[in-house]
Amino acid sequence: MKPPSIPRQICIHAALIMTTIAVLYPVLWVLKMAVTPGQSFSMDPNPIPTTITFEHFEAVISTTSADGSWLFGRQMLNSILIAMVTSIVGIGLATTAGYAMSRWNFPGRDKGLQIFLITQMFPGVVMAIPLYILLDEMGLLDSMMGLSLVYATTAIPFCTWNMKGYFDTIPVELEEAARMDGAGRWTTFWFIVLPLARPALVVTGLFSFMTAWNEFILAATFMNDETAFTLPVVLQSYVGDYSTEWGHFAAGAVLVSVPVMLLFFALQKHLVAGLTAGSVKG
Repeated sequence: MKPPSIPRQICIHAALIMTTIAVLYPVLWVLKMAVTPGQSFSMDPNPIPTTITFEHFEAVISTTSADGSWLFGRQMLNSILIAMVTSIVGIGLATTAGYAMSRWNFPGRDKGLQIFLITQMFPGVVMAIPLYILLDEMGLLDSMMGLSLVYATTAIPFCTWNMKGYFDTIPVELEEAARMDGAGRWTTFWFIVLPLARPALVVTGLFSFMTAWNEFILAATFMNDETAFTLPVVLQSYVGDYSTEWGHFAAGAVLVSVPVMLLFFALQKHLVAGLTAGSVKG
């Protein structure tokens, strides 16, 4: 294959550089606001700060409640626990449901998949009122468990479709060979199918985690106690009707982004498809 000409390479690299700048500029601008003294909204287009201070990070992290307890740490723990519970419930139910819909042709399967798909057409805020009533009747308002269940119900339809599609790509012959060797259905599913579906499990887990981590509207609706707030609700508290603490808001946004970035970098090596390629001879 003939390599591209030098002018073509220059154009390609120039386009890549411009795209990188366009993507990184907002991030650099938020970082500048987070390390610049004061709470004003700077209109300077230069994303490089002239003065660096970490007072905004210190103010956000050291937030305390009325009784003097560490409020930011409690709110960070709320977000982590809710996101983890949502991921575990989403992966557990979506994996078993996706496997059943992939391997068995039972009555109502296609209709069930269509209903799952239809639920994704409506924004979560549409269900805020009925979900609020349900949580109130169950006594789960201002409860991490209640919010986790709400997030799980919104994540399961997509996760089920995602897992079902990946299970369809795993050859059935692998399971048939295992059953011929005496393995049961559960053993086959646990030791053969799930390891091969690791990329889909990682994507599903990341989707569930990020859905719960970034969601704001339902959390602000169902949580009234500041000790039960999640981090997106905390960020909104810096935006007032007449003034906004832009420095604290930018510092909080950076802190909220760090756990998701670390999780993505830790799991990115598993985001590789085609693990089953060549498993079965044609």
